[in-house]
Amino acid sequence: MTTAPATSVPDQSAPQTSPHAALLLRTRPARPGPFSAVLTHFWRVTRSFKHHPAQLLDVILMPLIFLLMFTYLFGGAFAGSTREYLQYFLPGVLVQTVTLMTVYTGTALSMDITKGIFDRFRTLPFWQPATIVGNLLGDVVRYVIALTITIGVGILMGFRPDSFPATLLAVALLILFAFSVSWMFAALGIVAKAPESVSSTSMVVIFPLVFTSNIFVDPSTMPGWMQAIVSVNPISHATTATRGLMHGTATSGELALVLITSGAIIAVFAPLTMWLYARRVQR
Repeated sequence: MTTAPATSVPDQSAPQTSPHAALLLRTRPARPGPFSAVLTHFWRVTRSFKHHPAQLLDVILMPLIFLLMFTYLFGGAFAGSTREYLQYFLPGVLVQTVTLMTVYTGTALSMDITKGIFDRFRTLPFWQPATIVGNLLGDVVRYVIALTITIGVGILMGFRPDSFPATLLAVALLILFAFSVSWMFAALGIVAKAPESVSSTSMVVIFPLVFTSNIFVDPSTMPGWMQAIVSVNPISHATTATRGLMHGTATSGELALVLITSGAIIAVFAPLTMWLYARRVQR
């Protein structure tokens, strides 16, 4: 005579754990601090270089195209020789390079908003402005890459700066100037309806300022009314200071003017950008 195997019966007296309680058994990770959040968004920007290498092509190729084209096509006409013109033009093309790149943060913010990534970000428990600061720090990486390559190629072409420390100081000044201008386009990126609007608006603003400055030619060769426009152009101030640092002729007044201009832009547009972003988060 065979006996059927006994089936196990769950112990009804054992305490039952609800799904919600089971989730709470594991310690909740600490909320990331502002510094950690900024680094995470900075890492996100640098990772985009790997997945979108065309960004680096813009950073590398555009300044080199301008440097080679203007030096070898127009240098002889502007300064009598390409070598002489290179000494004048290279500091200016550095200013042009970083100024044209200040639009990246605004475009990235606008793209996040239009694609819905921003909606996901604002549901997460981190310091929300980290998105802005991380993108701005990513721009600094772009500035360093573009300035380093352009100066290196310029030296191979025959450019001779006054000293290496002065060149480093000029690079630091340009990064500060570009960082301040980036806040303007970051604010635009938050309110713009599409990334294309940020790009088109920035070009309407930047290109007239670039070509009505002292980047390409000496203002003394211009009509008097144009000299007046060039003299009040902030890009001219940045170019004069950069040129002076790289050739050992900079004055404290020229440097102070760029520092004051950059500080004023940051003082106005950094709080404005943060306020606009906070309003967007609270919607």
